[in-house]
This record gives sequence, structure tokens and C-alpha cells, in this order.
Amino acid sequence: MSDLWRGGVMTALVVGGIVLSLILFVVFRYRRRGRDDVPTQRQYMVPIEIVYTALPIMIVLVLFGFSWAVQDHVDALSADPALTVDVKGFQWQWQFHYPKEGITVTGVPDHRAVMVLPVHETVRIVLRSDDVAHSFYVPKFLFKRDVIPGLTNRFDIRVDDIGTYQGYCAEFCGLDHARMTFTVRAVSRADYDAWVAREQS
Repeated sequence: MSDLWRGGVMTALVVGGIVLSLILFVVFRYRRRGRDDVPTQRQYMVPIEIVYTALPIMIVLVLFGFSWAVQDHVDALSADPALTVDVKGFQWQWQFHYPKEGITVTGVPDHRAVMVLPVHETVRIVLRSDDVAHSFYVPKFLFKRDVIPGLTNRFDIRVDDIGTYQGYCAEFCGLDHARMTFTVRAVSRADYDAWVAREQS
């Protein structure tokens, strides 16, 4: 996603620079110099018209192709994830249920829920909501997915760096929306197993 964003920005800067340069060239090269001096009037320049029609179409198609490929990569689901976490968004907090481990972590406003994940492993996140639309958003992961009543969203994630990551609801969902935050804590497999054992006991 980061590479796609950078590519899109660089493309926009290059196109913007070309357009600005052409505008400045025309403004200075073909400005009226005398009182009655009118620049040459040409109605059609077919080769130029073909170029400035075809070029933007090609740029859009290339960007569309890259976007499609990135979306396919991001939405791809593993056949055998190492861990599954059922995530329920509700007004106004989050609940993380680990079905295989039999662990449920539920947050309340001002006491955020913590999702603990092992690093270097594929984790399946299953998103549900029983009340209104929410949105699961972790800025450091460059990832956001809506949590919609009546619709189950799934995605796979792999965290490679040990650390603590802040998460938010990015869809206005009512009075305490701003307090609907959570934390993702990525730990080693040994620390994850120790956490599971503590929670189960």
C-alpha cells in the first residue's frame, strides 16, 4: 500500500509539473505583445489532441492495474492461518475473541481492549458488528476495514515487528465514538504462549 501511494503521488507530481510547465510556456511564448497583435489562431492540431487524450488514459489504466494488484494482495486469505481472532465492534468499544484458545477480551470506554498477536505469523481477523457501522483502523499497518452490521469481513494480517500499535474506530458511530480505541500488542511466539496461559488460568 505504501509503495502504491508513493507511486501515485510521484505520478501526480510529474503530471502536475508537465501541465504547469506547458501553461507557463504558452502564457509567456504566446502573450500579446502589441496593441493589435493577435497570436496565430489554429483550430485543430490532431497529433497533439491525440497525445493529450491518449496519455491520461494510459496513466489511469496503469494506476488502475497497480491498484488492482495491491488490492488482490491485501484481500488474499491464507488457506491455513496460524491464529483466528473474532473482532466485534459495538457502541463504544471492541471485543476480541480467540476461539481456539477460549479467550475473550472486552474493552470499555477509557479502558481499551488489547489484542495480543504473535509476530511473523498469519492471523485471520473476522469483523462483525451487532449495532451500527464501525471501522477497524490501525494507522501503522496502513489498513482500515469497515465493520458493518449483517456483514462479516475477513482479512489476514502478519505483523513482523514487535511493538504496540494504536487502533481506532474510523467510522462515526455515536456519542462516544472518539473513545472507541484499542491496542494491538505484537509479541514473540513465546510471549504469546505465556499470555495465553495466563489468560486461560
